[in-house]
Amino acid sequence: MKLRKQVTVCGGAIFCVAVFSLYLMLDRVQHDPARRQSGGNFPRSQISVLQNRIEQLEQLLEENHQIISHIKDSVMELTDTGAVSPSGHLPFRSANGSWVLPFDGRPTFLAVKPQDCQFAVGNRDQPDVQMLDVYSLLKFDNPDGGVWKQGFDITYEPNEWDNEPLQVFVVPHSHNDPGWVKTFDKYFTDQTQHILNNMVVKLAEDPRRKFIWSEISFFSKWWETADVHKQEAMRKLILGGQLEIVTGGWVMTDEANAHYFAMIDQLIEGHQWLESNLGITPCSGWAVDPFGHSATMPYLLKRANLTSMLIQRIHYSIKKHFASTRNLEFMWRQAWDMGSNTDIFCHMMPFYSYDVPHTCGPDPKICCQFDFKRLPGGRINCPWKVPPKTIVEANVAERAQLLLDQYRKKSKLYRSKVLLVPLGDDFRYDKALEWDQQYINYQKLFDYMNSHPEMHVQAQFGTLTDYFNAVYKTNGVAQGSRPAGYPVLSGDFFAYADREDHYWTGYFTSRPFYKSMDRVIESHLRGAEILYSLAVANARHAGMAGRYPVSDYSLLVDARRSVGLFQHHDAITGTAKENVVIDYGTKLLRSLIGLKRVIINAAHFLVMKNKEFYRFYQTEPFLETDQGIICIILHLSSPPPSLSPTPTPSCAHNCFFLFFFLFFPLPIRYLVMFNPVERERLCAVTVLVNTVRVRVLTEDGQTLPVQLSAQWSSASQMSAEATFMVRLPPLALAVFHLYDSPDSPMTLRSDTLLRLSGRGVAARAVDPLPVRSQQADSQTFYISSQSLTIKRKDDPQEVKVQMQFMVYGTRPSKDKSGAYLFLPDGKAKPYHQKEPPVVRVVEGPLFSEVVAHYQHFQQTIRIYNVPGVDGLSIDITTMVDIRDQTNKELAMRLVTDIQSGEVFYTDLNGFQMQPRQHYLKLPLQANFYPMPSQAYIQDGNYRLTLHTAQALGVSSLESGQLEVIMDRRLMQDDNRGLGQGLKDNKKTANRFRLLLERRSASNKMTDSATTSFPSVLSHMTNAMLNHEVLALPILPKRRGIPPLQTFAPLKSILPCDLHLVNLRSIQSQQDPLSPSPYTALILHRLALDCNFEAQNLGFNCTTTQGQLSVSALFKNLDLQLLQPMSLTLMHSGTPLANNTTITLDPMEISAFKLKLR
Repeated sequence: MKLRKQVTVCGGAIFCVAVFSLYLMLDRVQHDPARRQSGGNFPRSQISVLQNRIEQLEQLLEENHQIISHIKDSVMELTDTGAVSPSGHLPFRSANGSWVLPFDGRPTFLAVKPQDCQFAVGNRDQPDVQMLDVYSLLKFDNPDGGVWKQGFDITYEPNEWDNEPLQVFVVPHSHNDPGWVKTFDKYFTDQTQHILNNMVVKLAEDPRRKFIWSEISFFSKWWETADVHKQEAMRKLILGGQLEIVTGGWVMTDEANAHYFAMIDQLIEGHQWLESNLGITPCSGWAVDPFGHSATMPYLLKRANLTSMLIQRIHYSIKKHFASTRNLEFMWRQAWDMGSNTDIFCHMMPFYSYDVPHTCGPDPKICCQFDFKRLPGGRINCPWKVPPKTIVEANVAERAQLLLDQYRKKSKLYRSKVLLVPLGDDFRYDKALEWDQQYINYQKLFDYMNSHPEMHVQAQFGTLTDYFNAVYKTNGVAQGSRPAGYPVLSGDFFAYADREDHYWTGYFTSRPFYKSMDRVIESHLRGAEILYSLAVANARHAGMAGRYPVSDYSLLVDARRSVGLFQHHDAITGTAKENVVIDYGTKLLRSLIGLKRVIINAAHFLVMKNKEFYRFYQTEPFLETDQGIICIILHLSSPPPSLSPTPTPSCAHNCFFLFFFLFFPLPIRYLVMFNPVERERLCAVTVLVNTVRVRVLTEDGQTLPVQLSAQWSSASQMSAEATFMVRLPPLALAVFHLYDSPDSPMTLRSDTLLRLSGRGVAARAVDPLPVRSQQADSQTFYISSQSLTIKRKDDPQEVKVQMQFMVYGTRPSKDKSGAYLFLPDGKAKPYHQKEPPVVRVVEGPLFSEVVAHYQHFQQTIRIYNVPGVDGLSIDITTMVDIRDQTNKELAMRLVTDIQSGEVFYTDLNGFQMQPRQHYLKLPLQANFYPMPSQAYIQDGNYRLTLHTAQALGVSSLESGQLEVIMDRRLMQDDNRGLGQGLKDNKKTANRFRLLLERRSASNKMTDSATTSFPSVLSHMTNAMLNHEVLALPILPKRRGIPPLQTFAPLKSILPCDLHLVNLRSIQSQQDPLSPSPYTALILHRLALDCNFEAQNLGFNCTTTQGQLSVSALFKNLDLQLLQPMSLTLMHSGTPLANNTTITLDPMEISAFKLKLR
């Protein structure tokens, strides 16, 4: 009976709404002067106006009909489910003061197969060399080693090579930084083009001459400007084996701060360029200048089918240890590998640098005499005061013997009688003279050595692969195979020190604004790639390929190359000159604008209900994107503090921030939201609005709870913002309706309390968003969230987390911190300001937050009342501005009672976790490591993970602590060639998620000493933080908005341990700026630690032991090709049947070529 009454009342209400709406519309028609004419006669000129008005009225009636239909459905739904809140179906506050939402209570499940948990706890064979053990073993002292200052005296017996002569491969090279003290374009104009122009001429003069080249960003620019004869000559040198392209990436990537998405992408971009222009495939990696080496890089090179690699910048104590044990060449294996599938042969250079004085042997004074660019009369000389001599018949015997002695000593550090001797330095061989000086003099030495059998040496110019092939041949193994007796190594090579206690750990944080910007653009690039590929495939499927703007592909190519360029080891590292940094930023910004265009054009096509109505107008976009770009432009031009803009989308809270006002000149605005994550997501979305009369409906008419709160332009000035909850399908474009309507009972206002410091500051609020204010006091306050209190609500045991801000100075001595080095003046001191901060506390049904305004940073801690991933962690944003500081570094320290001891964990490139140990035997700065995406501490009960949206330096200096360096302002150069300090700081938002997880009662601490893996919740938290929802408001149209519908591309749920790294349209072989019909599907299977209490993720999570049916993945698309590929698409496997189920192992990254239509 009660139910029937409710239905009757609701039905009556619907009827009243309908009648009243019609009355309002008729009233609007009557009062419109354009519609009211005297005597009922309409002048002919008004007929078209009348027709337009009638059409508008019909549209309003149709919208009204839809709204009433949706309300009716909602009422019936509520009647069926029987809402339990006091008011029937509204958000309400429970007795304990917490908010209860009527939102999406459908059950979700977590179904991870036990087999998918075994990888994390499985047994692995111990490698011969584990870097964690090496760190424990070494003293890290620095005794004087004689001529090899950081090493030891090397001796040999003269007859050691009698039976097997020494094979020497001298490998000429020129290290070209795509930006450092000059911009990329300036370097090309001044030096690089001349190096490549001379190369074509000089290598052709003698077929015995060899050279290697690495950076495709420069090579492609030269190729575009070279005439067809130069191109053909260069192609001939490469195909003839005189010039080898090594690694073949767009740049020689940084390995500390770069995310694996971007590392792969720049490698693909370089390899795809090589394939389409030269038809070649690199087989050896060359990384002489990145400041420390990550274990991720050998894995990516191995997956790209490279067989060997070389590394150089490694801590001098580790080099010495490896040299003394003859372990400088090894098979580099991933610590998580159950077998040997990830092994790749690696050569470590033994000495201080890759320049000529430090590559021929242990004595730089002698080696410098064989750098013939330094001959007397040149612009550079030898610091050891003994110059080179031109090789003539009178001195060739003595010179050859002196050089051979160095070669022999160096070869004693390796296991084979094959020696690699690089011959080059930064931007070498830019003058024709140097080509002659080096090649002619060395050829004389080689000719002499090779013609004297008693010297037992065969010396020649060679490429890197020539050297590696000789090593394999000498050992009787196939290319890339493990020679007998060579060790297997696992681990990485951070942190790097080149001398004394000069640790290169500052660059993990240097210029954090650009590190943050890079990740925002990477997320846009991935989103644009996915949407573009889906739009083109759907256009082909609909027979509309000719009407879709495939010209957007050139914008994707531009963005790939700009992001690739920024992965260079002087770009994302923050170690370039100020004008070069601005040049990188400008290129990235241009790419971001282009990517937004790709996204809105793809979204326009995909959300059209009837594709026949689709029309593309270059000058009239259908949608617009958030205007966070404006903020980046302002930041790039370094606004003074008084003009600092509001946070960009990258600064705001997890889902996204729509960075402009949604004006309501019309009664309805349409909003399309793109979820770039391959999971369904529940999250709170925030938009700035010009009215507090906001109502939000889903596409099917469900009214969403809205929290109205203040958007603060300063500590005490505000305007309005609306936050509402959405459920977005994976990779979907979802349509929402925003109405300017009288207050809905589903729209609630936040409660804001402002704690002022008593300095005469008054709050200025926008009515009707009242603000209470009170004088600040020194009382501590606590925050609790859905599952994390800083005490978990379901756990009687508290986990106390204290957040401290600390400041490091730099040394008073001559050696000071700079862009590269972190040389603190001792332990950090607490941050202190005279006045207490202004604190703002906001409480509401969807989120609550505390914001503390300090002089040099603004700390926002927000918790979401959302079921699922967003509600299970704390959102932290720290807006840092230290532009008035001198030689200071600001750190955020988390202090907990977790018993983590000396061990903590940091990620490598967002790909894998690496255990770390804090060592008292090392200086403070040596205990910092890169944190591109997360770091955690743990004990037998809890794990506390700090997820980050930008790469920063991190450490754990005491048990239970995590410490992150947020920004650094340093007034001097640190003598590593840059010639500048870090004085171009910007107001920068550092964004984090703090996640506390409790171990299951039956599973206490199963991590091995060498591997560790995030939980499924931790993986999802990181994905949501790094891939925000993008908001695309539909621009009002004179002709009205055609019917729209949500675009949800996936036909089946992707297993929740599979991550879609990219869906990348492959370039056409005929025109590199146009797409081919093929798409690269790149997948990464995540490894899971299942030993944490299961949480409600807000979506259904299942695993399938790595199995996936690609043909059943995409809705409305036919799969016409499924072909396994190497990671960079250069090597193809046998095409599979289209209905084949593919399988990935845990941690595996695999690529497939698809043809979708």
